[in-house]
Amino acid sequence: MKIATYNVNGVNGRLPVLLRWLNETAPDVACLQELKAPPEKFPEQAIRDAGYHPIWHGQKSWNGVAILSRIGEPKEIRRTLPGDPEDIHSRYIEAEINNITIGCLYLPNGNPAPGPKFDYKLNWFKRLTAHAKELLAAKTPVVLTGDYNVMPTELDVYKPERWVDDALFRPETREAFRNLRDQGWTDAIRKLYPDEKIYTFWDYFRNAYGRDAGLRIDHFLLSPQLESRLVAGGVDRNVRGWEKSSDHAPVWIELTD
Repeated sequence: MKIATYNVNGVNGRLPVLLRWLNETAPDVACLQELKAPPEKFPEQAIRDAGYHPIWHGQKSWNGVAILSRIGEPKEIRRTLPGDPEDIHSRYIEAEINNITIGCLYLPNGNPAPGPKFDYKLNWFKRLTAHAKELLAAKTPVVLTGDYNVMPTELDVYKPERWVDDALFRPETREAFRNLRDQGWTDAIRKLYPDEKIYTFWDYFRNAYGRDAGLRIDHFLLSPQLESRLVAGGVDRNVRGWEKSSDHAPVWIELTD
């Protein structure tokens, strides 16, 4: 079972790129972030024509998450992260596919930090951590994947000294990710590549992609039931070089049945 995550940075504006990637790599499940489209503007028919059953949670101009499956209809569990009924941002959606619970998330950026946006990021992290604890308690296979907007270690960022005050790399953010992971989750890409420089995002500015000045901010966390089933994973970094592509590249893992 191949599961991928991809921050598309605008699902309609980059639909040709998304469809080309789906056609060329054929993940069984694809989790998307930053749809930047209200629910009624999601390109449902194009996705279905590509062979995928979608569920989505959109929002005008900002945020937005979706789960696409080509191995049957996703059984939607929830489309909000528990803990704050007044939070209207479209940042989380969860479904069951092939007996695996898949949570697709777009964690807040948090800049400028410190400030209200950074506070929101840390509070969202606390809510995610609380929900993740409940998911682990159920003792069922779970994948939590998406754009976490955090570089966990210095290995995950080009020239870390330039990012010390950024919300994606501040100590509070890395500690929040570490607290989440230490509940018993496995960082899939780091398990496969413990010492390698791997990036999933390259800014549009200063030829970041050409210089390989990137960040690893798109992650897979696996529950204990899935750790032994992890057999492969990687980043489709060539997609970042396609014309009119997102500033993120797709990330994927493979699990044995």
